[in-house]
Order: sequence, then C-alpha cells, then structure tokens
Amino acid sequence: MVTWIEPQQDKTKCFQIREQVFVKEQGFENEFDEIDETAYHLLIQAGENPIATARIFQQDDKWMIGRVCVIPPYRKHGVGRIAVEECEKQIQVLGGHSSHLSAQLRIQGFYESMGYRAEGDCYFDEFCPHIAMSKQLD
Repeated sequence: MVTWIEPQQDKTKCFQIREQVFVKEQGFENEFDEIDETAYHLLIQAGENPIATARIFQQDDKWMIGRVCVIPPYRKHGVGRIAVEECEKQIQVLGGHSSHLSAQLRIQGFYESMGYRAEGDCYFDEFCPHIAMSKQLD
C-alpha cells in the first residue's frame, strides 16, 4: 500500500524506517532536519508493516527526492523503484517537470537505470560520497 503523508501529518512510521536504515544500518548522524517539517513523505507498507519511505520537497524552485530507503527484507524486489516512481508521479501532480536528488555514489547505477543523469562532481554528505542527479519528467 502506498500512502502520501502531508507535511502537517504524523510521519512516525517514515521516521522509524529512516532510523533503521540510515542511522542504525548506515551510521548517519544527521538524518532528521527542518525539511521534514515541510516535505511530503511517501510511506509504502506490506499489509500493516512499513517497508519503505521517501520524501519530496521544493528547494530553490527544484523538486527534490530524498531519503529513499527500503528495509533489508524488501530490497532487490523492486520496492525502491516503486518509491522513486511514486515520488516522480507526485512531483508531477504538484506541478513539477523534473526531479533532482542526491544519490549515494554506491547506488548511482540504480538511479541511472531509471533515467537520472549525474551532474557535477562527487561530494560528501557526512562520511558518504554522493552525486547530484536529475531527470526530466515530461
């Protein structure tokens, strides 16, 4: 089940997934930020179990996709692809024509397989190498 959570709604389930994946599994320390207050959050559930999340928000007149994550048992089953596709659809619903993201370098190929193109040089977010990427949606 795919659900969109508006900025003012409860994001607890999304935050639990991000805590599990980005903080506990990957070691990020600065996972939660002020963007969470105004972003739209995607929640994907298998039955009642939260299994994936992502967020979209506007930054400098660009629609950004961020914090895409899937809990380990559901990886390699297309859930991440569904999450990104749902974000792209929602950006279009909100009037956007392109999407932008900051990809961990190790999964750049995943985003390239979905039509994203790298922009600029590699940079570090905390300790992890990232690359800016974008895709035209129309």
